Amino acid sequence: MAKTVAHMTSVHHPFDTRIYHKECRSLQHAGYDVTLIAPETDSASEINILPIKKYTNKFLRMAFSTYQVYKQARQLDADYYHFHDPELLPIGWLLKKKNNVVIYDIHEDYATSIMQKEYIPRPIRKLITKTYKRMENVLGRDMAFCLAEKYYEELYPHGQTILNYPLLDQSLLNKEVSEDVGQPENKLLYTGNIDVDRGAYVQARLPLIDEEITVYFFGKCSREVADNMYETAGAEKDRLIIEGIERYVPREDIDHQYMNRRWLAGLALFPPTDHYKRKELTKFFEYMSAGIPILCSNFPVWQAFIDRYQCGIAVDPQDKADIQDALEYLRLYPEEAAKMGRNGQKAVREELNWQKEEEKLLQWYDELSRKAREIGDEHAK
Repeated sequence: MAKTVAHMTSVHHPFDTRIYHKECRSLQHAGYDVTLIAPETDSASEINILPIKKYTNKFLRMAFSTYQVYKQARQLDADYYHFHDPELLPIGWLLKKKNNVVIYDIHEDYATSIMQKEYIPRPIRKLITKTYKRMENVLGRDMAFCLAEKYYEELYPHGQTILNYPLLDQSLLNKEVSEDVGQPENKLLYTGNIDVDRGAYVQARLPLIDEEITVYFFGKCSREVADNMYETAGAEKDRLIIEGIERYVPREDIDHQYMNRRWLAGLALFPPTDHYKRKELTKFFEYMSAGIPILCSNFPVWQAFIDRYQCGIAVDPQDKADIQDALEYLRLYPEEAAKMGRNGQKAVREELNWQKEEEKLLQWYDELSRKAREIGDEHAK
């Protein structure tokens, strides 16, 4: 019989790219019986989804959604439980048996992220961070850790890194990026969740920095952040297009945008934060797949990435002149911009793709299953 896998999230959208399109689909294609426990959706799915009620209030979600996840998961009695949110740590601990596998998929550096939330008083932030780390150390003792970023290996030396590289989407990779297609449009693209730490207000200033530019955002954005972005752009707010205010933007819609235009650049102009400046952003790889040059902040890790793959330009996100110079360069030298796009596609095709991470994931699942059997056999003696 096929081994059963339950992926669990109370926070992420059921069609989250990493959870649904990469991990769940890869496991399903490899012959696993996969179920996803996630917030309810009306959309059709190729994976069996057990819905839980979605709460907009964070405290209600942590109280009631977590219990619903546990109730659904316990009934499955799965061989693998793979969860994606820190609030599900107690659930993972309750589900752990001697002969099954529980995996905590760490999408973010949560301790650092908590310390950056300036709306929480600093002493409270410290207390929350300490409590979280203590809970993680105690409840996660018998779990396997799946790491979405390279630098998380420093925090979890026994974890398994499964990077968030893109699927090999042939329609994107086959998008022609030649030197003679003419001048790119004066349009910049940003994809993914939109918030302050992800550069919402930095990027909202772009129409004020460059009078020819229109900036398109495709990703979930709160009404408050969107209103503040429009206010930041002031009289130029008509050149700020935000798709995704108070709603999830489906993967298919974002892929369509990658193909829809000849974008001048894909944006990642983030302010400097400990949480993001060491991450290799998933949007980097997606821009590269579509042959779009990257325009990003010049954090050392990001600068090194751009230099290695020659796929864009890194600038000081607080320096208007630096940003303006980069935009002007991309406009004046379309053949160089096209070369950056082709370099990005080549890197994704040959190295930075999910298919290679998929192999690691499947091999790791096999290893975890073997260890669980050995432990079960030991306890049966």
